[in-house]
Amino acid sequence: MDPGLLERFRAAGAKITWRGAGGSPEPPTRRCARIAHLNDEEARVESWGRSPRGGVEVDSGPLGALVLLLEADRRGSVPILESREAGVDRSFPSGALRAEWSSRTRNVAGPTIHDVIELARYALA
Repeated sequence: MDPGLLERFRAAGAKITWRGAGGSPEPPTRRCARIAHLNDEEARVESWGRSPRGGVEVDSGPLGALVLLLEADRRGSVPILESREAGVDRSFPSGALRAEWSSRTRNVAGPTIHDVIELARYALA
């Protein structure tokens, strides 16, 4: 990724405000759901595990893509990247992007990190 664009993503990430998505906080090895808010957009974010293992699942909009990229910036390159169709998961009614950092490998046809970067650019506006 272009270093200048990465810095813009990091600066936008610093402006994200967070709130719980309901329920009680879970241990770090289980899923933790939060809502990210930036400008007038919100995105559900579910994360699990700790670096370098675990993953994140986000709403499939620009803010969700930005959060996923910031997580990749923190954890390293994304070995497993998938998209989920709208309506498959009640937690993500409009669809989701899922990144996983694990020792498992899967051959998954899905979006590329470049697709996620292009989507996240819209969160910078």
